[in-house]
Amino acid sequence: MINSISHLPQQKQALLEQLVDQLSGIDGMAAVVLGGSYASGTQHAASDLDIGLYYFEASPFAIADIQRAADALSVRGPVSVTGFYGWGAWVNGGAWIHTAQGKVDFLYRNLDQIQRTIAEAQQGISHHDYDQQPAYGFYSVIYLAETHICIPLYDPQGLIAALKRQVETYPARLKQKVIADSLWSAEFTLLHARGFAAQGDIYNTAGCLTRAAANLTQALFALNERYFIRDKKVLETAASFPLLPPGYIQQINAVLACPGRTAQELAQAVSDLEGAWRSVVSLPEVSYAPQFQL
Repeated sequence: MINSISHLPQQKQALLEQLVDQLSGIDGMAAVVLGGSYASGTQHAASDLDIGLYYFEASPFAIADIQRAADALSVRGPVSVTGFYGWGAWVNGGAWIHTAQGKVDFLYRNLDQIQRTIAEAQQGISHHDYDQQPAYGFYSVIYLAETHICIPLYDPQGLIAALKRQVETYPARLKQKVIADSLWSAEFTLLHARGFAAQGDIYNTAGCLTRAAANLTQALFALNERYFIRDKKVLETAASFPLLPPGYIQQINAVLACPGRTAQELAQAVSDLEGAWRSVVSLPEVSYAPQFQL
């Protein structure tokens, strides 16, 4: 039996125990964790149960075994279960399952890939796969965030516990690199935004504004040594950061809510977001220099 998770409703706790009992018996299942909002403590009544299924590249579990476990839970008939990396190079694969106690998500996680990603992060190396998921893609730092918050449910070799120790402290090199790259990308994007705005090009101006805002989000997470995990409710999370310009959240929301229709309105939106960029660059803890002269 797994340890009781205090903020988990009794019915979901029982479901989790059933799941761990089934999944831990599958050959090649190296570890099982609880992730998502129930791991981070940000859940609400309708939150999914996010279950991470961990394996080694050389000896993975069989997808047929995952299919049987998913079908046994489903109240809507056979479940669509993917193969490895059926959802892409970073999200990997899994299943969405409708159960009597609510939705359960299985997410495959390759332990070798996670270890490589953590080792790279400690050297200041990160990756961004824009096509992987809405709204702004998949950042490799998400693997560190997942590792940091997850609750091991089945970890007989202490693999997850060892990974969690590696991410206890935000890597200094990663912090420096994410801040520098994100602020430069935002600056470069806003340069293009000015040109699009002058032409009254709504499509490209709006795209630049949202892209620059996403860049600033990454910079602020790194600056505050918080692992970025998802875009959902990201500004609500950022609002609690100790290192945040006054009025920043309101400024970003105001620009993105109504960038405008005319060239003049679009230009003002770009100017406002440039102001938000400058407010981040001006934080006393930031030392920024553009990567190239514009």
